[in-house]
Amino acid sequence: MNPETLGVIQLLVLTLAIFIGFPTAFTLLGLGLVFGTLGIGWGPELFNLMAIRTFQVMTNDVLISIVLFVFMGYVLERSGVMDRLFHAILVASGPLPGSLALATVITCTIFAMATGIIGASVTIMGLLALPPMLRLRYDKRLATGSVAAGGTLGILIPPSVLLILYAANAGISIVKLYLAAFIPGFLLAGLYVLYILVRALLRPDLSPPLPKEERTYTVPQILGMLVTGVLPISLLILAVLGSIVAGLAAPTEAAAMGALGALALSAAYRRLTWQTLRESVYHSLRTSSTVLFLFVGSNIFSAVFARLGGSRVIEQFITGLGLTGPQFLWLMLIVVFLLGWPLEWTEIIIIFMPLFWPLAQGYGIDPIWLGVLVAVNLQTAFLSPPVAMAAFYIKGVAPPGVLLSDIWWGMMPFLALQVAALLLVYFFPQLALWLPSVLIQ
Repeated sequence: MNPETLGVIQLLVLTLAIFIGFPTAFTLLGLGLVFGTLGIGWGPELFNLMAIRTFQVMTNDVLISIVLFVFMGYVLERSGVMDRLFHAILVASGPLPGSLALATVITCTIFAMATGIIGASVTIMGLLALPPMLRLRYDKRLATGSVAAGGTLGILIPPSVLLILYAANAGISIVKLYLAAFIPGFLLAGLYVLYILVRALLRPDLSPPLPKEERTYTVPQILGMLVTGVLPISLLILAVLGSIVAGLAAPTEAAAMGALGALALSAAYRRLTWQTLRESVYHSLRTSSTVLFLFVGSNIFSAVFARLGGSRVIEQFITGLGLTGPQFLWLMLIVVFLLGWPLEWTEIIIIFMPLFWPLAQGYGIDPIWLGVLVAVNLQTAFLSPPVAMAAFYIKGVAPPGVLLSDIWWGMMPFLALQVAALLLVYFFPQLALWLPSVLIQ
């Protein structure tokens, strides 16, 4: 059997194994070793290839920032900062129709700039926002949809772990990618807010403002809540992301500063206990180890796959279709969207995106612009039934009266806004490319 045929079989076996449910990282390593032995031979060449790829991952400084940003997120999650943030924004926006849904999206937007942990954001906001919204007789679909959509903004808005992995795997500047994601991320959050406002004005009975008896605060009291609830985390975000954008610190250094700031903030709120610290370290190590082990396995798998000529077969197949650049781009986005149903975004970015990058480069597609499109696309898949993970996160913490069908239908308007944002970034690339071009010469 020729090596190229082995490469194609290797990819097909991987896809089948993932869909069956085998552990992805071990599957990647095992298939790399098995098909490397069959195609390259059991010997120094294969072992050197595996050792070099592993060493390249271990010496990639950018990946350290994943561990630190994840730790920062878990510390902030347990510090009570999201509770304070949500309450402060809710009281400030209380007189507005749909204030609870608005406070949910705004809180999620701010919290997304502090952590890229999607499941935690959706779960915490489900616990914080859903009970009071349902108590005030909010429409179940609007309530669950706003939690699901707002909680997934961390996929796109920096310091998104997805963007870090994309940049590390594609070999592009994480600073440029972060800058490119800001405007689309805030545009998407703005579309959410606009939809909630319009919906609340049209049907105020389904999204009433906060009752007067629950917002009997003076202006100084509201300002005090905003200062203690919003200002500290805003300053932390500004210090972390601002130092990266200004070139004062590398992403790893900024992430370390953010982790230290999260610990200080947790201590200031008197929530830094040994139990909190231990849980944060444990969950950070578990999450980061999973991602980084997957990264090692993917590098070994892709190295063997390329060595066997599998990449060349795929490239020849796509080229043989005679697609134009836009046609190829949409084909890729559709494939990524469909993969987003059964697979985690980490697997898509680490395993499947490297198959598309050489082809995208051949079509002259800007890798920074492509990264933003992929992030918006995967966030869209995260909200798309039948496997929308955000729905299952919410269902796990929602009151018994909230059905999974309510959550799915509630996500539909936000899913339409996701598609609109994707089209806007596609037809107006400067939404992603303008900020990096202005700030980085």
